[in-house]
Amino acid sequence: MTATLLIAMALAQASATAPQAAPAPQPASVEIGGQALAADHPATLINMGTAYARQGRADLAADMFRAALASDQRYELQLADGRWVDSRDAARMALTRLQGERHSLSLH
Repeated sequence: MTATLLIAMALAQASATAPQAAPAPQPASVEIGGQALAADHPATLINMGTAYARQGRADLAADMFRAALASDQRYELQLADGRWVDSRDAARMALTRLQGERHSLSLH
């Protein structure tokens, strides 16, 4: 997951300069851990969602997490804490965390 975290950080930095009114374009593929993954790969979608969330673009982040959750593809992904989980579970956790953060912000 370290490699996927690095790609999320790279995507966040790269799209930080993109206009906020339009979604950042998705690449055809992304390299993670030396492997090129399609833009619709669940790991790619989760990392793009993480990058959007860090930019404060919660709606786009939620879209990415939902796309990973709905994907026909399923993979075992390693989380930052070392656990291995199904990609749909990882997407569900990310979406739940995002919704919790959005709720927390609305209370302030």
